[in-house]
This record gives sequence, structure tokens and C-alpha cells, in this order.
Amino acid sequence: MHNTEVETAQSQARRAIVLVARSAFAAAPYRQMQQLCDLAAALPGVDHTSFGFTEQGTPSLREALAALRQQDFSDILILPLMLPIEPSFNAWLTKSLRRWQAEDAAPWPTVRIAHGLAESPLLAALMADLVTGADATPPIPPLDRLAPEGSLVPAQKRRVLVCQGGPCNAAGADLIWGHLRNQQDRQKLRVTGDGTMSAKSTCLGPCNLAPVLQVFPEGTYYGGVTEAAVDRIVTEHLLGGAVVDDFAYHPTGRKQLLR
Repeated sequence: MHNTEVETAQSQARRAIVLVARSAFAAAPYRQMQQLCDLAAALPGVDHTSFGFTEQGTPSLREALAALRQQDFSDILILPLMLPIEPSFNAWLTKSLRRWQAEDAAPWPTVRIAHGLAESPLLAALMADLVTGADATPPIPPLDRLAPEGSLVPAQKRRVLVCQGGPCNAAGADLIWGHLRNQQDRQKLRVTGDGTMSAKSTCLGPCNLAPVLQVFPEGTYYGGVTEAAVDRIVTEHLLGGAVVDDFAYHPTGRKQLLR
């Protein structure tokens, strides 16, 4: 390639950065993420910044990537902001990215995952600054006693458990959990139909069918769950009362393979 062609390609290359956190519920963390985006936008060679979440919070990482794909970016860098990061993080995120690419045949830009914060040589200086700044904050006053607080017993009849065992985490269970929680919020599932509550669970048992979730009161197991599967489970099972057989696995007394 001639020098002029290299210069033209470089001038046309556009990089986007997606800052990634686990979850956000209130307005304050969204403002913080936008502040971090503004800082990243000032970095050399960065044409656009946005953020997304791997668990609950909008936009999800997949939604953030989908929005960027509608624009003319040649390179997307995913920048994780979490501490600590499990050793399996890059593995399940890479697997999920490949699945998303396979589910959408349209061309994708180059996607990279940056190192985590713990690997930065500047982390010690940042911690020192935070410790110094903490000296100016007021101490937390002690309380004489804690006032008792009551609780409401949930009226919702349905429960969805999302497995957080090792194989399910390695298969991207955090993304499935986040998508379920976002849909629960968007569709007001707590107060719609029989009412639905969701929770993370330790190992649910059928590890080779990961990622796995279980719907009660029927106790139906769903395996190989994707975002599209969650959407169908919400519509057909949680709201419609019908088991989604395409993803359901029933106890047979014999080992079953992921379909």
C-alpha cells in the first residue's frame, strides 16, 4: 500500500470507546458514567464515547454496541471499569461477542477488549490520591441504636432464578441476568400478570446446559439461554403461562445434551 493510501485509510478510520460497568439503578451513577465518557472523549484518537452495562442498566453492552454499529466506526474498544474482574471475564465476554456477531450477519467493525483497571501502572497513584482526599471527609458518627424496620411479604407468584455457577458464568450468565432485569423493568413484570420476581442463584444443577435459568412455580428449567430466549420466556411463559419448549429441559432421569 502506498503512503497516500495509508494516510487516506488512517484519516477514514474512526474509533469508538464503550465504557463498561456492571449495573446502575439511580441517576447518580449514570451521571458518573457520562462524566467518564467526557474524559475519555478528550483522549487522542477517540472519535466517540458511550457506555453500557453487563448486568442491569440501560443501555446494555449489547445495545450500546448495536447503536455504534449504525455509525461508521472502524474500531470499537470495550473499556471495563470494574474492580475486581473475574479471570473468566474476557472469556465469557469474547464468547458472547462472537455469538452476537453470528446472530447478526451484517459486517462488524473491529472489536477489542482493553485491560482492566487493576493492570494499570497508574492505579497506585490513583489510590494514593483517594486516600489523601479521604482525610478531608467527616467521620461517620456512631448510632445509639438501630430503629426496627418492617418488610412487606411479596405478592408476586412467579420467580425466575438465574444460575451463577461457574459454567453458567463462563457462558455469559451476567449478560442474561442483565437482560432479564432490564426487561422486568421495561415491561413492569412485578405488577403485570401474576407478578414476577427474579434472583441470582448458586448452581441450579444442569451445568452442561449453561447458561441456565429456572421459572417457578412450575420449576421449568431453561438451558442455552440467550437474550432472544429471555424475550420469549417473558412473553410466552411469564405473561402467557405457556412453557417455551424450544429452550425447556424437563427431568427425564437421563443426561441431556444442549440442543
